[in-house]
Amino acid sequence: MSKKIFKSVIVFWVLIAQTATAQDVFNQPVVIKQLKKHIGYLADDKLEGRRTGTKGEMLAAKYISAQFKKHKIAPAGTNQYLQPFTVHDGRSIDASSSISINGIVLQAHTDYFPLTVSGNGTFNGQAVWFDTKTFATQLKDNPHLLIIEEVRKAGARAEDAGKPLIVYNSGLISDELAWDAKSRITPLSVPVIYLHPDAMRKHSIIPEQTPVQVKLQFNTLTRTGHNVVGYIDNGAEYTIVLGAHYDHLGYGEDKNSMYTGSIPMIHNGADDNASGTAAMLELSRMLRKSAFKKNNYLFVAFSGEELGLYGSRHFVENYSGTRNINYMINMDMVGRAADSARKLTIGGFGTSPVWGELIKKENCLFDLKIDSSGSGPSDHTSFYKKDIPVLFFFTGTHFDYHKPSDDVDKISYFGTSEIVRYIYNLIGKTESYGKLSFLKTKEPEMGRTSFKVTMGILIDYTFTGKGVYVDGVTDGRPASKAGVQRGDILQKMGDHTISDVSSYMQALNKFNKGETITIQVKRGEDNVLLPLTF
Repeated sequence: MSKKIFKSVIVFWVLIAQTATAQDVFNQPVVIKQLKKHIGYLADDKLEGRRTGTKGEMLAAKYISAQFKKHKIAPAGTNQYLQPFTVHDGRSIDASSSISINGIVLQAHTDYFPLTVSGNGTFNGQAVWFDTKTFATQLKDNPHLLIIEEVRKAGARAEDAGKPLIVYNSGLISDELAWDAKSRITPLSVPVIYLHPDAMRKHSIIPEQTPVQVKLQFNTLTRTGHNVVGYIDNGAEYTIVLGAHYDHLGYGEDKNSMYTGSIPMIHNGADDNASGTAAMLELSRMLRKSAFKKNNYLFVAFSGEELGLYGSRHFVENYSGTRNINYMINMDMVGRAADSARKLTIGGFGTSPVWGELIKKENCLFDLKIDSSGSGPSDHTSFYKKDIPVLFFFTGTHFDYHKPSDDVDKISYFGTSEIVRYIYNLIGKTESYGKLSFLKTKEPEMGRTSFKVTMGILIDYTFTGKGVYVDGVTDGRPASKAGVQRGDILQKMGDHTISDVSSYMQALNKFNKGETITIQVKRGEDNVLLPLTF
């Protein structure tokens, strides 16, 4: 046998062996069994919703670490598998703070509270006073008016004078001002105090005539979250990152729940995002056995995602091998690819020209929706901002999103297993491409926290028609009060035409609380006009 023929035979049998290995690695009954095990544990009540910085988060982190260890995935955190990080959790009033007027010591939160724009400071003498009566009266007629902005303007004058600002309401008309301990707004350099009307009457406080003694000091509150990091070292030049956030909402303490009930309930987050975490764990197990050796693999279970991408941002800022990351795959909410309608959105399609070659809508098990943007409300955004190609797998929001009803009985395990298969095969296809080139994508002109109003609807992000498909309506919110129904397609908001989610977000940013507009929805074959008040 010639050397040439011998080499051809060897190559042939290597290809056969690799094909057989790929088939053996993905065993669907085993994958489904494992997914049920992982999601069942992570979404169990005993983890109390996996809120970042809680005992439930640590139970989840230990479980993920144990799965990595079981399948010989090496620890790659700063403390074995764990990578701790700090989460800003707002401010509290320090015990040394004191406010007195007319020599009477006032009680925090009973007689007064600091406003969100307040800074630290000590002062004795005449303060700057600001009455919200006029603005509270105007609020009903001028929905564009933001009283907190008027307070900030008065605070700027107080800053110039080097004095604290005392805010009060002589008209006893609701001005909606409150203390938000978790706000990240930039504070002024002087104290800003809101006096309750009852305290002013009880202590005979006369504005602008009564000296005040102010000592206000805040403490910064923090909690510690934990990423869980595992690594397969194939001795390759580049590394593929597979990530999913495992944190969720706990009992809704961070005010990011869609639940409107009065009794605190555990948010188990089976789809969001026990499903993505389970998929990542299965891919780590499969890739450990696979013949795909041309990249190393880094597996990261992120925490702090529900609070604003804390975990993934900390990871990319502190990982020394960022330049050697080939690409990143993020799995967030991949548990609702129902057997009857396998909708799947793949984001990040435009972040590398390779994705256009490998991801095809034709001959695909899923009804694919392609989104080019590298940014979005999940952890792949942190990697995209570091000029790393990304893909984001997502089966869409639903009625149970951010509610206690997002539980294991709603998961489509077959659909999730097929997503695992799809990603596994996609990784195999990139073996021959080496380092993927990166492309910047056009980003929608919107921000995660920039909106002053909300409609209270759930959006079907997999919808490919014109407009925004309403997948759910939250009771008591503007859309519900306006008569919007699940299944409506939002087409216009005031003068703004809604063609997709991006145009919806841009339009939403134009409105203010209290403003009334006319919206147009398509309901079946009818176009319905509804008055909506934010």
